[in-house]
Amino acid sequence: MSRGGGKGPSLKDKLDGNELDLSLCDLNEVPVRELAALPKATILDLSCNNLISLPSDFCSLLHLVKLDLSKNRLQQLPLDFGRLVNLQHLDLLNNRLVTLPVSFAQLKNLKWLDLKDNPLDPVLAKVAGDCLDEKQCKQAAVKVLQHMKAIQSEQDRQRQRKLQAEREMEKKREAEQRAKEAQEREVRKREKAEEKERRRREYDAQKAAKQEMEKKTKKETVQTRKPASGSRPPQPPRHKHSWSRSVLRVLLFVLLCMLCTLAACKLTELQRQPLCVSVNTLYEDVLAALQNHKTLQNMLQQNSQQ
Repeated sequence: MSRGGGKGPSLKDKLDGNELDLSLCDLNEVPVRELAALPKATILDLSCNNLISLPSDFCSLLHLVKLDLSKNRLQQLPLDFGRLVNLQHLDLLNNRLVTLPVSFAQLKNLKWLDLKDNPLDPVLAKVAGDCLDEKQCKQAAVKVLQHMKAIQSEQDRQRQRKLQAEREMEKKREAEQRAKEAQEREVRKREKAEEKERRRREYDAQKAAKQEMEKKTKKETVQTRKPASGSRPPQPPRHKHSWSRSVLRVLLFVLLCMLCTLAACKLTELQRQPLCVSVNTLYEDVLAALQNHKTLQNMLQQNSQQ
């Protein structure tokens, strides 16, 4: 058991039946571990000590039925003080309490309560009353429990409203997120369709250009092979062919002139003229050469046959 600085006698030595008196022990803290080992001590007196606060594990002393914490310096009770559900009698006289924890509403078996001489919140002080006698202290227990239950209910409602608001906000965010995702999908879908259409037009343009090029090449090939009759500039082959014809005509004309001259020199009186004499001589030489050439051909043909 902790005192101002040392250890006192064992708690079992102070146990009288089911009552444990630790008042006026100059305690700075509650020996919770030792108290938990004495479940028989349902009545605990911790009055007139130097307690400023109660440890959180103090609320594990569920066997407590009557608790006296008067004339200490308690500024607050543990948040889960309501776990002491078997508590029926609670004395908090002359401390420094301003409010009570919301869990206080869970002390359903509380029948007696004294909150005098505490700097309580005005509303709580009015609910608790003066507690000048047994009846008023019992009424204080009932009224404070009702007041704390109302506070608990209001906090629960606020918590529910907050949770509901958070759920609605979450749903709204999810809806906005879904709408945003749907919009993004629509944008991507539209962009994809536009890209497909662009590629299709590009493909059609390339195909049309290719067909046009093939058509043009085919047309040029046809024109090269079968030139049109009305083409303005004559093609080089046509020009060459026309030149050959002209040469042939000249040669035929010269040959005709030679034949006429030969006939005139052979058949007319002009055969004694010097020109005709030369022509006749040339004619006879050519004729002899041709005969010799024919004779040579016959000889070669015979030799080849042999």
